[in-house]
Parts: sequence; structure tokens; C-alpha cells
Amino acid sequence: MATKNVSVSISREEMERAFYEKDADYDGIFYIAVRTTGIFCRPSCPARPKRQNVEFFSTIRGAIFAGYRPCKRCCPTEVGGTPPWWVADLIRRTEASPERKITAGELRAIGVTPERARRWFTDHYGMTFAEWQRGRRLAEAFTQIRNGSPTDDVVFANGYGSHSGFREAFSRTFGSSPGKLQVGEFIAAQFIETPLGPVLAASVKTGICFCEFSDRRMLEHNYSQIRKRFGLPVLPATNGPLEQLRADLDSYFHGELHRFTVPLAMSGTPFQERVWHELLQIPYGETISYQVLAQRTGDVKAVRAVARANGMNRIGIIIPCHRVVGKDGELTGYGGGLWRKRLLLELERTGHLPGDNVH
Repeated sequence: MATKNVSVSISREEMERAFYEKDADYDGIFYIAVRTTGIFCRPSCPARPKRQNVEFFSTIRGAIFAGYRPCKRCCPTEVGGTPPWWVADLIRRTEASPERKITAGELRAIGVTPERARRWFTDHYGMTFAEWQRGRRLAEAFTQIRNGSPTDDVVFANGYGSHSGFREAFSRTFGSSPGKLQVGEFIAAQFIETPLGPVLAASVKTGICFCEFSDRRMLEHNYSQIRKRFGLPVLPATNGPLEQLRADLDSYFHGELHRFTVPLAMSGTPFQERVWHELLQIPYGETISYQVLAQRTGDVKAVRAVARANGMNRIGIIIPCHRVVGKDGELTGYGGGLWRKRLLLELERTGHLPGDNVH
């Protein structure tokens, strides 16, 4: 079962238990998305999807911009209580015709200013009303494309006036035209929850190309940065390497996995990749200095260049740049924060994170 974008205070086991026991106390705390149906639900929803088809989100925004639409059975957008009548009316109109954009004039006609709608949706759903409409529209289109519908049918069904208009809207979020995503290469991206916070992981068919801790803000911006770095469109999807990484990270943080075997797809200069390959040789539970790393790469004087290459590693944890320390053993910079570096080293030294219950 996949886990993404969820508060670190809730374990995966707790979320699974809450969902499969239909515990309403967790409504609004997290959301469940079902890959096979393209919908997301509240924990108390009566639906019982197969575990392998489920993933978790902490926000409505995250679920919608990953291509899911609200379940009409449990109405997950109402977990905070019944919304005001005018919000319920806007949601009803959007759900009835997601292909149709509600204009500022129509808002005013029902006595709602655009500013009021923007503020309410931002406060309650983490996105403006315009973004809500765009997300629902794209979620509908994304679900249809994921299920194999021809692009022409999707364009027509979702009310886009032209192929170019649809491609522009789709590309703004996913980085490529839908037709290219169907037949060409793309990068699959997923949030994976860890005890130290979520990581954004991305993979091409041959292996993991990106894995970094993320605060989950600006999802589209994160997609854009990955897209620019690797020159391929990014799609909120999964593949074999990502699912293996999900399982491997779970075992790693339980102190059970000492060496990752998930395939990697590095993207760097020859020197950077030489440094990254040397990082992979540092044994679990051990550290080396930048000076030693430079020596192992063949140039003992290239300490600064090695440090820069170490900092350019974008496949964190798996390529263990956290195992490189200062000459005197002092912890030095780490993209995920020095506090995470300290805890990763503590996990590898003892087999568990501080504060974990060890039986």
C-alpha cells in the first residue's frame, strides 16, 4: 500500500487500521485515494478497495492535483462539517459539470464575490476556487487518459474549446502534452512518507532519479524542477522502481535494510557520478571525511569539488551522502537539514531512531 503526503504523527499502520475499520475520528486528518477508480475518500467511507490500489494524502489539494476526484459516496470535501450554502452550491455545480468554468460574473449573480470564494477555498482546501475548478477539471481528464481514453474524446468530454487549450492546461501541471505521456517517456513521481518527513521520489523506467525530503508545498513547482533537471515530463504516477523504493525505505527506517538494491538512474557529470558511485561504497553505519572521499575518487586535492558533487546528489538516503562528515567528525551541511543527517546516522548506528519503542 502506498503512503504519501501524510502528517508524520500518524503511522502507516494507524492509517490502515483507521481506514479499514472505518474510524470517523480520522475524517479530515488524512484522505485515501484509489488508483483503479480515480477517486479519493474520507477514512470512514464504506468503500473497501484492495490494499495495493490505495495511497494516502494529508490534504485535499494533494489528492486533486495527483489526479483524483472526490468520492460522491462519502463526500470527503465536507469532512470539516457542512460547508456554507453558497460553497455547497459551487461544489455541486462543479461536480455536475467539471468541464465548465464558473466565472466571476456567475459568482456575483448568486451573491458571492470572487474574493470571498477565493478566501474560503484557500482557508479550507489549501487552494483558490479557480485552482479547485482547474484541479477538478484536470483530475477528470487525467483519470480518463489513465484509463486509456483517446485524447480527442478527453478534450471533447471536458469542455476544452480546442486541443491546444487542453494541452496548455494539462502541460502546465504535468509538463508535457497528454498524447506524449501516452506514447513517450515520462518521470513518475510520488510522495513517500518516512518517520523524518515525506520525500518526493521520482523514477524513470530504468530506476530512481530523484529522492529528496520535501515540505510538500508548491507541488507543481517540485514537478517543474524535476522536469528541468532530467528533461522529461513528470506525471503523478508510480512504477516498479518507486514501489520497490517505498518498501525499501520502510525496511530501512525499521532498521532492517542495510543496503538498497533499487535500481538508480543517475544524471550528472562524469565527475559527479564518480563521486556518487563512491558514496554507494560507504558501508551502513560508517562515515568518512571529504578528504577520504576525494582520495577514493582519485584526486586527494579535489576536496572542494568532491564536496560540491556530494551536495549535488539528488537521490538522498539511497546514495548516502549523509555518511560524509568533516575531517574532525563534525556534521556538515545536508540538504535535508543537519537534524535529519544526525538522525539518519543514529538510525544506522543503533538500528532505530531515538524515541522509537524497541522491544
